Amino acid sequence: MRTRRLGRTGHMSSLVIMGTAAFWSSDQGEANATLDLALEHGINHIDVAPQYGNAQQVVGPWLESRRDRFFISCKTLLRTRDEAWADLQNSLALLRTDMIDLYQFHAITSWDEFEQICAPGGAAEAFRQARDEGLVRYLGITGHGMLAPAIQAAALERLDLDTVMFPLNARLYADADYRRDAERLLELAQERDAGVMIIKAIAKGPWGEKERTYGPWYEPYASDDAIEASVRFALSQPVTCLASAADVRLLVPTCAAAERFTPMSASEQADLIASRAGDGLIFEPI
Repeated sequence: MRTRRLGRTGHMSSLVIMGTAAFWSSDQGEANATLDLALEHGINHIDVAPQYGNAQQVVGPWLESRRDRFFISCKTLLRTRDEAWADLQNSLALLRTDMIDLYQFHAITSWDEFEQICAPGGAAEAFRQARDEGLVRYLGITGHGMLAPAIQAAALERLDLDTVMFPLNARLYADADYRRDAERLLELAQERDAGVMIIKAIAKGPWGEKERTYGPWYEPYASDDAIEASVRFALSQPVTCLASAADVRLLVPTCAAAERFTPMSASEQADLIASRAGDGLIFEPI
């Protein structure tokens, strides 16, 4: 699998990074098999979080003997300095490492949350201390919801961040306000040399009353053709990589699409946006 530079971190991340939300209820055997498969496909970047069920517990034992082969990004949902610091220590222990490459403010979805992490006693203080002490190398932010790109643009301007991670897909780009904010964030990331990671690339829409046949809280595209179009669209933007979805069954088709990646023309992108504009939004409108 090809790689792209993750902004000023300098790391050449694989086009697909292993999203370990897929390990929510996995045992060690299933996680080992999936991580072995990810390695075979050339994935060299793992994204993990305390909120992903069993993820930290099953990634740690597999990672321990392979630590030098992977860029590890982790996150915290905790917003105060002391809580975030304790969460980081727990992640280091569970992942069986003395250093995390990228530590991220996880799921900042509102302006109030953003102000909380920036305030005195907020999580940003713990992040800066962790970087100063060498417990983490780089800092980033992730987010969901229709405000995500706007909040992350503000974060790049206010905090010393190396990466952003936000939702991007053709349906979201059919929303004029979201697309405007996303394109501004992408421009700002290029100016600041921040790495850009994409989530929800293969999201189709909300489950609604349908039976949930896949792991993500949203309905993902499952056919090879739809996944390929979704991956091509995301990777045709000025981004580094995208995270695999929260179901191990979706890893191989996502990797296959990335391995076949060719840039999508502007007209192809416009056609895909138009064709998916009628799909349901996975986030509540603002």
